[in-house]
Amino acid sequence: MAKYGATIAWQRNGEAFTDNRYSRVHRWTFDGGIEVRASSSAHVVPLPYSAEDAVDPEEAFVASLSSCHMLWFLSLAAKQRFCVDSYTDAADGTMEKNAEGRLAMTVVTLRPHVVFSGEKQPSLSQLEALHHRAHDECFIANSVKTEVRCVPVLG
Repeated sequence: MAKYGATIAWQRNGEAFTDNRYSRVHRWTFDGGIEVRASSSAHVVPLPYSAEDAVDPEEAFVASLSSCHMLWFLSLAAKQRFCVDSYTDAADGTMEKNAEGRLAMTVVTLRPHVVFSGEKQPSLSQLEALHHRAHDECFIANSVKTEVRCVPVLG
């Protein structure tokens, strides 16, 4: 078993607060001291109370799923002796009402584009199998109800 943590910190900074007109900008601090400027999404809380130049929880959710999938994919590809030169994913998530009528991230679509080098190149079926296995192994995907789709980008 492993435990993971983050410290999330926000301060009012003299704003009235009770009128609901306060900044949602805050900080995420991770082990190792990395700090990330965070905010609510401007889709949820309008500007100027959100910050477009900060990471919002919905973006972080999509990034977390994409990152976990990529890390598993790279590990599995290396074990099968495929040399990966680059991996890029233009992932996105859809926020909509779920079956219970609550707003939720219902679908996250991963669009990994992987460039391989060397003599050993995966066939389309091997590439699909690598992505399928990466999805099955991904801790984050295994932790959520959201449908996670993987649509590899070829070429």
